[in-house]
Formats: sequence, structure tokens, C-alpha cells
Amino acid sequence: MHAALWMTASPSTIAPTASVAEAAVAMSQRRVRRLPVVDRGRLVGIVTNLDVARAFPPDLNPFSAVVQPRPGDVAVRDIMSPMPITVTPSTPIDEVARLLAEHKIGAVPVVSAERLVGIITESDVFRAFLEITGVHESGVRITFDVQPGEDVLASVTALAARHDARVLSVVGLDHDGRRFAVVRLSGPKLRELVEAVWSSGHRVLSVVGASE
Repeated sequence: MHAALWMTASPSTIAPTASVAEAAVAMSQRRVRRLPVVDRGRLVGIVTNLDVARAFPPDLNPFSAVVQPRPGDVAVRDIMSPMPITVTPSTPIDEVARLLAEHKIGAVPVVSAERLVGIITESDVFRAFLEITGVHESGVRITFDVQPGEDVLASVTALAARHDARVLSVVGLDHDGRRFAVVRLSGPKLRELVEAVWSSGHRVLSVVGASE
């Protein structure tokens, strides 16, 4: 699952020489919270709604009405974050999530051959993980602990085959020095499958949707 599948392609941009008033108008009209700053086709920065708001007097909301650019206005290049963190279209979605969390940012531009091709936001990452984990499909979600080196996928696939179930997703995670698996399955014998997980020696932490 790569960034290209979830990014907004050809996003709205702004020039570094544009005024902050122009940036405010662009964000309001396009209903976006950030704009990549592009100069002659090259990404040179990113400007957010917070950057714009800080450039105005505290008693003025630049997004509440159309603000007219004036001579001498502060330029976008003076308030933008230069040389922002970027990803490529082939960057895995989990790596995008790591960058957003590690750097405490809400979006990253997507660049290919030094050209801006898209932008991917935290909302896009949330949507991607919802799809990856199969939460929109009916079935059961089982969370259980696993041993170091255990082949969770092989174990889950074998259990599913024995109980006429379909594996929707398998996600492994580490927390507080322990390893867990979160598995989503669907099928006609989900109660028996949950019992089989218990009987396999794994400690089941939660079961959601096993009413079938």
C-alpha cells in the first residue's frame, strides 16, 4: 500500500511571492488547511493555516472573510516552512504514518523527480488503515498475543481454512515489549474459530463481532 494510492494528486499550490492574504483566500476558497509552495515547478516549502493566522493581527481572522491583498503584505516565503519533509509515490503508507507522527505534522508533499505530484494528509493515512484492516467488512476482529518469531499469518491461514473462514486482514504490533496480532476474519463458523484461537495456546485480549 503506497502513498500514490491515497494521496491527493495535483494539489492546490501557491507561489512563494504570493501574499499571506492571497494564501488565506486560496485556503478558504479551496477548503484546505495547507498549501505546498512551488517555484518554477519545484517544491520549496509548505504553508499552513496556522502560519497564515499568525501573520495577521490576533484580533483578525483571515479566513472569516475575503482579505484583499495590499502593497507591502508579508509574502508566503516569509512564513512558510522551507524544504519540508517529503515522500515519493512508492513510499509505504506505514512509513508515511511514521513520518507524520515522528515529526508531529499533518501532511507531507509527494514528490517524483523533484516535481510535486500530490499531498498526503493524516486523514488519508487514517482512511488507508481503515481499508487495510478491513473494518468496513462484516466479521470478527480477534486480538491475541504471539510469541517471538511466530509465523502469525501461517497460523491464522490454517485456522481459517479449517473453519471455512476468509482472512480479511492480519496486523502485527509491538506494545510495551510484547507482540500482538489483530486479525479480521469472516465466515459462517466464527464462534468455533474464536474457540480455536483460545485452544491454540494464545492469550486472547479481545473479540469484537463474534455474534454469528
